[in-house]
Amino acid sequence: MTTSSKSKIHTIFESNTGTWQYIVADSATKDAVIIDSVLDYATATSTITTTSADILLDIVKQHQYNVVYILETHVHADHLTASKYIQQTLRRAGASQPKICIGKRIEQVQRTFARKYGIDETEYIGVFDKLLDDGEHLPLGNLEIEVLHLPGHTPEHVGYVIGSVVFTGDSLFLPDVGSARCDFPGGDATALFNSMSRLLSLPPDFRLYSGHDYPPKEGEGRKDPRAFATVQEHRNENKHVHEGVRIDEYVQWRTQRDATLGEPKLLHQALQLNIRAGQLPTASEHGDRFFYVPLKVPEDVWTWNVGTQG
Repeated sequence: MTTSSKSKIHTIFESNTGTWQYIVADSATKDAVIIDSVLDYATATSTITTTSADILLDIVKQHQYNVVYILETHVHADHLTASKYIQQTLRRAGASQPKICIGKRIEQVQRTFARKYGIDETEYIGVFDKLLDDGEHLPLGNLEIEVLHLPGHTPEHVGYVIGSVVFTGDSLFLPDVGSARCDFPGGDATALFNSMSRLLSLPPDFRLYSGHDYPPKEGEGRKDPRAFATVQEHRNENKHVHEGVRIDEYVQWRTQRDATLGEPKLLHQALQLNIRAGQLPTASEHGDRFFYVPLKVPEDVWTWNVGTQG
């Protein structure tokens, strides 16, 4: 936990997906926000559990925080969000209901993936309580949150500035990790370079808190996950966008690199839940809830199956 005269920042690392979750609170008023929460999902059994989210709720209870916003930086493709679960749990406990917030371009992302997975618009329209625009300000007790639109990894991606810290989501990783992929629908390497450049134009002592960390393997450097680096550290050391890297160089490298990457292991489950702000799919007439996962079938196998039917 990091403490200043005005704010407290709790950094909670979820190791299965390499995700940083954050709670930021105004020290005086106890008003707080939760950023990029995680809902646990076991692929082997298709089971959702709430261990990671309950850790956040325990911190909120321990410090007697009043959660006013649950903030998403973007629609994550590598973990399920716990936003709706946290909101409903706080409401059941008698707390005021926090607003779930995300960048306003979420509607573009929702339409894209709703078509892909056959999700009816009644399941995603209006699920976020507040859609945020670039430069918008949110009150947090005596503090203020500024919204930065940081597209590239995804089109709706935003960051959150609170004082001299920025929660960058997947717009910029730690210096020895670099930057995020841009090959999801709506992703754009040129836009990401410009977003990272915007972050690196901030004062050199600003701390940039990342959405993920993937520490190097043993023997290759540090072992423990790290939540932030300063702007100056990134300017000097970020392996993808340090000072002197040209946009054309970065775009060419990022595009070539992305073409070699496999899809995140929770891609389909995460997208289907996250465009719903963490609301579970509607139950079937038998009470079951479903995620749809595309089959990847070699053409020769499919042709053989069709040819042998009947």
